[in-house]
Amino acid sequence: MRILTGIQPSGKLHIGNYFGAMLPAVQLQDKGEAFYFIADYHAMTSMTDADTLRSNIQELAIDLLACGLDPAKATIFRQSDVPEVNELAWILSTVCPMGLLERAHSYKDKVAKGLSPNHALFAYPTLMAADILLYDAELVPVGKDQKQHLEMTRDLAGKINDRFGEGTLTIPEAQIAEHTAVVPGLDGQKMSKSYNNTIPLAGGKKAIRKSIMRIVTDSTPVEEPKATDGSTVIALYKLFADDEAIQQMITDHQAGGFGYGDFKQRVFDAYWEYFSQVREKRESLENNLDYVNEVIAQGAQKARAESSKVLDRVRKAVGLR
Repeated sequence: MRILTGIQPSGKLHIGNYFGAMLPAVQLQDKGEAFYFIADYHAMTSMTDADTLRSNIQELAIDLLACGLDPAKATIFRQSDVPEVNELAWILSTVCPMGLLERAHSYKDKVAKGLSPNHALFAYPTLMAADILLYDAELVPVGKDQKQHLEMTRDLAGKINDRFGEGTLTIPEAQIAEHTAVVPGLDGQKMSKSYNNTIPLAGGKKAIRKSIMRIVTDSTPVEEPKATDGSTVIALYKLFADDEAIQQMITDHQAGGFGYGDFKQRVFDAYWEYFSQVREKRESLENNLDYVNEVIAQGAQKARAESSKVLDRVRKAVGLR
């Protein structure tokens, strides 16, 4: 089974990214032939500073490896190192109805948030479809917010097959984590850079502790019992702590006599321990960028070899060869 997913280098990763995308990616690399790419072309729809983009790409490559992606199991590469993706995106655009793009929720949401409605943003679904179809991907893990784009991918592949011959493109299946809990941010909303409520995946001990101490709580006095339902502190603690520690925190909330500062410190301690190996691996990789770059370069070679097979098949089917 061939698995594919991409992650945008849109900024420093936070723990919401880790539990929502990185950890599932690491787990899936043992389930089939995995392809993971850094979606730098997609990032250009919202990023305009070249130095920042270059830095983000490097940081994301380090994070992918630090979090456990294994180059011996997974092909890890940069989207822009496989230019074939743009040719397939163009071919797909010839069968893509305007109405399909106009209905894209992501486009409407981003324009509503102030992003310039340029062609790249509008045509995002065709490039995403090409990302998937270029490698004969059979399984694509996506969040609920990307479900529509995966359906568009299937629709476009079907249109190509109907017009130019069955089997021209492999129609992928989505793996949607319907029951994955939303990681809460410091304010209780979904953790997101746009809300400025994130806990970084990597960083200095003092800075991260300061972030965690910003978790929004109520003004219940130390001596009084504290609400457990809807508690952001408890929800975050559950990500890192074992069952016994979680139950103890709940009990201490209900008993009173403990302040929120104490509970937040427990969250920080559990966080710091949970990501200890990631930090160690990350530090090692930061001191060996030649290795990181070599992994990405070798991944691109393999990705191009696979993509060339698919693109040659499509070119012949549509009459370009």
